[in-house]
Formats: sequence, C-alpha cells, structure tokens
Amino acid sequence: MPRSLIQRLAPFLAGRIGQNHRLLSSVSSSSALYEAPPSPSSPSPSPDAVHLTDNWVRRMKELQATEAPGGEKMLRLSVETGGCSGFQYVFDLDDKTSSDDRIVEREGVKLVIDNISYDFVKGATVDYVEELIRSAFVVTENPSAVGGCSCKSSFMVKQ
Repeated sequence: MPRSLIQRLAPFLAGRIGQNHRLLSSVSSSSALYEAPPSPSSPSPSPDAVHLTDNWVRRMKELQATEAPGGEKMLRLSVETGGCSGFQYVFDLDDKTSSDDRIVEREGVKLVIDNISYDFVKGATVDYVEELIRSAFVVTENPSAVGGCSCKSSFMVKQ
C-alpha cells in the first residue's frame, strides 16, 4: 500500500523545522543597538541597514496619530520559525524596547527588531502595502532570503 503524501513529507518537514529552530537559537545576542538614520554627510547607508519606505512612514504616522498623547507606538519586526517556507515575519505594535533590540528610525517613527531577528533581515526593505484583499506591513526585499510564499509572510534563509 503506498504511503500518503503526509507520511512521506513528515520526516522532511520535522527536520526542516528543527534546522530552522537551531538557526534561530544559535545566533548570539549582544547588547541593544540603536541605528540612527544616515546623516546627510554620509555617502551611503550601511548595506546591513534595514530600509523603510515612504508608505511605511506614512502608515506609522497615521497609527501614532490615533494613539493617546505620549503613547509612542513602534512597529516590532520579529522572525519566527513557521510559515510555508520555514521562517515567517511577525509585525506587532509595541511601546517598549528590550536591551537586545535594534531601533531603526525615520522621520520620527521607529521600527524595533530584536538581535536574533535582525540577523535574518539585514539589508531588507520594510513597506506598507494596500491591496484589494488586505493591507499590511511586509518585507519586500530581503537579501538573506531565497524564495518564499506569494503572500510575502514567510521565507527561506540562504545557506
């Protein structure tokens, strides 16, 4: 009797999830780092810098305008194991930072990325897209990723 597709894929998927978990766990963390926006005198931003689009800035300012005065919300970008390609991007609004966070700021709005996730999104571009079926924050370009799903929520890491 032929084995079902699920029975044949289960060992592969379990191994892939384990490998992704080890990749996330093996990254060493260091102290919190703040990435200041590039100064006008600097010739070009670092290739590892995370880039924020105009749409991202506009949407974050809209979200902050709906908050109570003094309640500065930041967007937190995390990378977790899962999704259809092995890793997935997770976006949350947050008002706190941790000692292992990196902060990317543009026009007064901030993106917060923990050190482990930062290693997976170095040089990436974060955008806000409005489509017919959804509006969401997305990572549109990620030099650390090869392949991914069409919804841009998950990706595979370059080996």
